[in-house]
Amino acid sequence: MDIATLPQDDIVLPFRIAPFALRGRLVRLGPALDTILHRHAYPKLVANALAEALAIAAALAATLKYAGVFSVQTKGDGPVKMLVADVTSEGALRGYAQFDRARVAALGEGPVSVPRLFGAGYLAFTVDQGADMERYQGIVELADATLAECAHHYFRQSEQFEAGLKVSVAGAADADGRTRWRAGAIMIQRLPAEDSQGSAEGGDVDPLVAARREDEEDGWRRAMILMGSAKPHELVDPDLAPWRLIDRLFLAEGVEIYRPLALVHRCRCAPARMRQVLRTIPRAELETMRAPDGKIHIACEFCNTEQLFEDLDALYADS
Repeated sequence: MDIATLPQDDIVLPFRIAPFALRGRLVRLGPALDTILHRHAYPKLVANALAEALAIAAALAATLKYAGVFSVQTKGDGPVKMLVADVTSEGALRGYAQFDRARVAALGEGPVSVPRLFGAGYLAFTVDQGADMERYQGIVELADATLAECAHHYFRQSEQFEAGLKVSVAGAADADGRTRWRAGAIMIQRLPAEDSQGSAEGGDVDPLVAARREDEEDGWRRAMILMGSAKPHELVDPDLAPWRLIDRLFLAEGVEIYRPLALVHRCRCAPARMRQVLRTIPRAELETMRAPDGKIHIACEFCNTEQLFEDLDALYADS
């Protein structure tokens, strides 16, 4: 693999620091993020929060083995009522936020903490693998300054997931005055201990096992310090290749970089899927959904589009 030719935007770049049983993910979002945010006229504060959530979703999803949808969702009583960012196991991203425009405007332009923006509520991480599979969900209170810090809070209270995360979002106006959005995230995860028996006879820890554990603990602390040294602008810089940033941070630690996972903006409201959903509704009920123009209007809040259905004979014939 020639890492110099790897794509630099809309990817998750996996890496591993094998000597210390650590794995990581570097997320870089560009055009896909920009497309999602420009589907709606989001105020800057809302766009920034949604971009952060999308970067977090991409980073966390890449650490999981699943076939379905991983989502990051907030729900609160503040100016932003609800925010959802999700990514499929194929790398399809989408996001949407519901907010009170007047209440958001009253917050001003500067940085605003999560409690002020979202109010009292929760942040949920959900893995949905379909109706036949168990749905997993983790929840943490919206009490920290940023969504990334709320995610950290969740990591700290989780017994199965020890990780560190850093997120950066940037929006800059181009020559036409249109804001171009970028986001980046870097995440380090500590892998579970491989040794199941580390005690010598009498209950004492084997010296070799103890030495390895101490090395891994030192490596974990050092990796967290190095991750924290990444500058916010480096995480979103289009002129800084993601693999170069990983090398700069972790080359001395024995880092190994793997092939990136591609991310794309793709909603799940395709006409074929919408027809499939409508066919699950009794025809008599669909008839009551017709608008005065005789058509059934199906709006997608995520991509801000509308689909029209009129010929129900053809709709049901498709099945």
